[in-house]
Amino acid sequence: MSRAMAMAMGAAATAAPCLAATAGSRRSRVCRAQAAPWAGGAEELVRSGAVRAVRPRDAAQALGAEGFRLLDVRPPWERARAAVRGSAHAPLFVADEDMGVVTLLKKWVHFGYIGAWTGQSFTKMNDRFLDDVAAAAGEGKDAKLLVACGEGLRSLIAVRMLHDDGYKNIGWLAGGFSKCVDGDFADVEGESKLQYATVGGVSYIFLQILLLLRVVN
Repeated sequence: MSRAMAMAMGAAATAAPCLAATAGSRRSRVCRAQAAPWAGGAEELVRSGAVRAVRPRDAAQALGAEGFRLLDVRPPWERARAAVRGSAHAPLFVADEDMGVVTLLKKWVHFGYIGAWTGQSFTKMNDRFLDDVAAAAGEGKDAKLLVACGEGLRSLIAVRMLHDDGYKNIGWLAGGFSKCVDGDFADVEGESKLQYATVGGVSYIFLQILLLLRVVN
């Protein structure tokens, strides 16, 4: 099962209970966006120019002369491995701490098929995402935000939600941090290279072997 499919299935699994949220609340808007075909809608925003696609090699220009601020929507454990210093952080997905029987079964399946290989925790949509963006980014809906994640899918979902919430000066880091190379972002903190920060679990062990053998840089 692909990483993208796993995230989509996880989001869909939480959509139904979210729709019971109070109508008109920020939480309900997050949940409606979660239940919608958000990634496809975001791709249309990019194609139409409503959201600007920025390649990693062009990010320095956008963050410097053009006044964008980087918004990192990865979960805390990915950001801890490597992050751009000074970037705003609002996770789109957070760890699911529910200990109910059904959730525990899902976690067991997730670990067997995904978690052991990728090192990814079982997650759910962050129903405070829009609030977290407002707190982290400041400047209200006029904020110029370059939205980024590890591989570009979660940030696509995020730009759709932000656009629907009234943010109009949005950029999307095309392909995510995984497409960047050393030097695309000058000030990176953490123990890993930014382009490898999403890698975990058994995959991380293989990555270290490849780095040791100089198969990858």
